[in-house]
Amino acid sequence: MRARTRYIVPLALAALVTAACGESGSSGTGGDDGGTQASGEACAPVAGEQLVVLEDDQELQNADNIIPAVNAAAAQANPALLPALNAVSAELTTDELIEMNAAVDVERQSAEDVAAAWVEENGVTEGLEQGSGPIVVGGANFTESTVLATVYADVLQAAGFDATVQEVGNRELYLPALQRGEIQVFPEYLSTLTEFLEGDDANQVASGDVQATVEVLRPLAEEGGLAIGEPAEAADQNAFAVTQEFADELGVSTLSELAEACGDGSLVLGGPGECPTRPFCQPGLEETYGLEFASFEEYDTGGPLTKAAIQQGEVSIGLVFSSDGALAQG
Repeated sequence: MRARTRYIVPLALAALVTAACGESGSSGTGGDDGGTQASGEACAPVAGEQLVVLEDDQELQNADNIIPAVNAAAAQANPALLPALNAVSAELTTDELIEMNAAVDVERQSAEDVAAAWVEENGVTEGLEQGSGPIVVGGANFTESTVLATVYADVLQAAGFDATVQEVGNRELYLPALQRGEIQVFPEYLSTLTEFLEGDDANQVASGDVQATVEVLRPLAEEGGLAIGEPAEAADQNAFAVTQEFADELGVSTLSELAEACGDGSLVLGGPGECPTRPFCQPGLEETYGLEFASFEEYDTGGPLTKAAIQQGEVSIGLVFSSDGALAQG
């Protein structure tokens, strides 16, 4: 699994959602009255192979949309640089990011082939402003970052640059290199970068509002010698997943709908050990959505143990990352 350095900052509090369940309505679990709550087991775990994310419709999680981060001097010297990267942001969706991650991690295709296919299919190289000169795109050592860095490099190559990809370390290492201009471009995560640059763990400045967070990030980036592009729709952030069978039984697709359907305390939550005390995890789910939990089961942070627990019916709902290749529709 990937090692995401964002989990050292407050927004990255890994967690998972769950709650209790019960209202009939579309779930068909109630009696004659659509407002009747079930009791005891209505929202208990349901095993299944396909995982689906319930929409965080009240924006409990911070917006970690993919956003280009560029060395400010390089952006100023190369006017075609940011527009080329923004062309990627204009097309990239979370569903496509899931499919690319799955193509590499599950189907064992190369990141280079997957990136090239996405660039070609989406026509992002058409009509690009042309530039020139060498550009190094940094990528961290996990699948998604490598794929995104390769997409950026392919598009920059089409825009006339001599673009290459260089694997780098964690944010503490690569961000100074980006600021110094040793690498010129990096595919970043909106809220994670915002909180990292702001630097005060006790003062959260990012939010679930994408544009508001971008407005906070821009001056922080400028002060840090960076220029940022436009955020993509694609995001990789904490998310709450159930099995497709569970969602279908209850007729839910959002966390608010889950809270409406589940009131009997039968939900079982799965996630990392810190979840019961972290504001973006169990306490946040309880306060923001009014969810209740029968119990909490400790696993990993959005990793294979948590996903397996959801699929095997050990927990009702658990923490995943919103762009995880395991979410690809079979």
